[in-house]
Formats: sequence, structure tokens, C-alpha cells
Amino acid sequence: MLSSPSLRSINPNPRLHPTSSISEPSNRHPQLLFNPVRISLCESHGVPQSMTLSRCFSGQTSPVPISSSPESNNSDSQILVVVSFYKFADFPDHARLRQPLKLLCEELRVSGGIILAPEGINGSICGTRESVEKVLAFIQSDDRLKGLRRVESPVSPEEEAIHHGHTSSSPLAAGEDAPFRWDHVRVKLKKEIVSLGMPAVSPIEKVGKYVSPRDWNALISDPDTVVIDVRNNYETRIGKFKGAVDPRTRAFREFPSWVEDEFQPSEPENGHSEAEVYGANGSTENQLEISKPKTPQRVAMYCTGGIRCEKASSFLLSKGFEEVYHLEGGILKYLEEVPETESLWEGECFVFDKRVSVEHGLAQGTHKLCYGCKQPVSDADMESPQWEYGVSCPYCYSSKSDEEKERARARQRQFETWGVIGGPDKGHKPDSVKQSSTQLSNSI
Repeated sequence: MLSSPSLRSINPNPRLHPTSSISEPSNRHPQLLFNPVRISLCESHGVPQSMTLSRCFSGQTSPVPISSSPESNNSDSQILVVVSFYKFADFPDHARLRQPLKLLCEELRVSGGIILAPEGINGSICGTRESVEKVLAFIQSDDRLKGLRRVESPVSPEEEAIHHGHTSSSPLAAGEDAPFRWDHVRVKLKKEIVSLGMPAVSPIEKVGKYVSPRDWNALISDPDTVVIDVRNNYETRIGKFKGAVDPRTRAFREFPSWVEDEFQPSEPENGHSEAEVYGANGSTENQLEISKPKTPQRVAMYCTGGIRCEKASSFLLSKGFEEVYHLEGGILKYLEEVPETESLWEGECFVFDKRVSVEHGLAQGTHKLCYGCKQPVSDADMESPQWEYGVSCPYCYSSKSDEEKERARARQRQFETWGVIGGPDKGHKPDSVKQSSTQLSNSI
């Protein structure tokens, strides 16, 4: 999600290597196979079994071959991975990418969420390495989106088994444990790929200096560096860098106001303040003096994957901050590359998928998710009398009415009974209704 050189290829597991040829996923898990759907990735013509994705949208693109070659014998290519990616770019026709991208993800069984906006693309997807690389290649076939910044996380064998066992028992057998639902991808159109609410702030025009994970410790250990966590309070609550300032924001949109309050004194509209001084004859006089913002000498910022720091650093530069740095690849890249014995990170890192949190080496953390407020909860939190699975936790119990809690209990009962919220007939008429309609039609 930036108009800048891409991160080098990320490979946390040395056994996993991107394949040079792109082929259809194998049938290692036959229970998930279905007849491939012919999709039209370009507006004007359909795509045959051996297809080229090229010039489907405005802007120059390079062809990306998608072949239906024989199944790959490389089992590594079928291991699941989670990839978070983004790119800031001038992308006014972003809406044209939505439908072909969604169809491609569905055909390749790549799940997750992707945001498209006039300022670029932001997403996190899960699937086999082959399938994920096909999707990323298709996105980057538009020259404006080349050089995606990406962070990759491996999926453990246990999580993989749950993910692929999705259809073996109930419709949502993996629902609460897999990184994403295997059969579901969301491609949304929004005004911003990360919401700051300030369209004038553009990382395409100016952005802070990137600092690699290996150089991060030295920067934040400097006493002249103010380290700022750009994430929200429910994220910082479970982990942050040692000595970091926590703005305690509830949403990223609150960050500019926090900066104004924290680093710049209030001043009149004319940009000056009045100070009362004593004149030569002992009388008091009002004298104008120019107020100086209390901006720190050096600022280092970090967030989960790097995207929020792109906008936050651009905002600080627009406010007159001179030395602004941010962690390249975010906390996730740091946890991947820096050994725990050398790490200045304390706690776990919240992630926006069903893993909930990760630790050093991107191993899954210990936190679970409260489905009442979507905040992370620890084992200690779940010992609280305010914890009720699927309903509430100590962080949302007092803010929920009795009616809201009862509705949540009803949803949870549906899930436990049917494996899906809404019951087995969600999205279509129940069989009893269909039967009644048929009997009425026959009697008429």
C-alpha cells in the first residue's frame, strides 16, 4: 500500500520457494475441488483455459500468463501462506479492478480482504503459495501497482489441516481457527486504503525515511528519538516496543488531533500569542511573540505492517517535523527478522485475521478474539465474570446494553447449533416454506 521500491522477497520458511512457473493448484485436498469457473477478467472478452491477463484496465500493463498446465509436483507450492500487501498509487479507475480480482480469487480459492481506492490498494489474503502468487502477479500487471510492499506469514501444519478440513464436517468447521474462511474473499471500494480522513496527506508526494528491522534497535535506543506507536489502544494493549509513546487512539483518524495536542501548543488564528510583560515605566504591555511548536528532534514510528506509518509520516512532514523515520515492513517484518534474544519488542502483535496475534518468528500468539467487540483477550481476561464467549469481555461488557447481549447470545446459539449464523436456511427459503408454497401452488 506506496510509490517506492518494493521490499525484497520475504521467505520466513526456507522450505518455501515461489515457483517460477504458475500452474493450477493440485488436488492434494480433493474435498475442496470444484469445477473451475470461466471468468472474464477483461471487459471485452472472456478468458480461455490458458489465458493472459493484460491491459484489462487503464494504464500500461505487462502480460501475466495463467496456464492450465499439469499439476505441480512441488508440494511446497501447496502449503498455505498469509500475505499482507499494499501500494500507494494514483489509481482513479480503481473500481474497474474489483470484479476481475474478486473472480480470480474465488477461482483460485484465495480468501481474505482487499481494499481498492483512488490512492492505491491494501490487502491481506490467504491461500496456497501458487494461488497467492497468481493473484499478486495479476495485481502487479498494472504498472501503477508494481512493487507491492508485502509481508508474508507461514501457516502452521495444524492451521493448514483445519483450513483444508473446512468442508469435511460442518459448513464453518474452520470458521474460528483458520486465518480466513477458505471460500470467502472481500474486495471493497473505499475512499482511502487506510482511513486518516485527510485527503491532502499523500505518501505518494512525501513520506518518512524507511528503517530496516536490523537498524531499528539502534534508532529507538537513541535518547534523542521519540518513538511513537501509530496503532490503536486495543492493539498497543497487548504489545509494543520498549519505551514507545502510546497515543491511546481508538481509530487512526484520531492521530492528527493527538499530534496537534501533544506537540504543538494552542495558538490564535493569526499564528501568534500574546504575552504580558512589564514596560520601562512599570506598566504592563501586551507583546506579540511567535509561538514555536514543541516538535521533537527526531521521530520514529511503527505500526503492524507499515501502511499507517506511510500516512502518519507524510502528515508529520506536512506539519513541519524534519526527521521522521518509520519501521520498514512494520512490526511483522521485525518479528520475522530480529531474533528474540536481540528484540526490543514486548508482548504480542495484534493482526487483523483469525490468528488474532503473533509472536517472534510470526508464531501464533496466545490471544483470542472477543466477538462482541472484536478486541483481543488474554487467558486472564477470560477468567473475568464479564467474559461470555461470543457475547462480551471486560473491555466491552459495560458499554453493551442487555438487549445487545441477548442478540449476541442468540447469534452464538445459532452458530453452535447450525455452524453458521442465521441457521441452515440463511440466504434462501427454508424447505418448510418451499413445501408450503408448492402445496399452495398445486391446490390453485
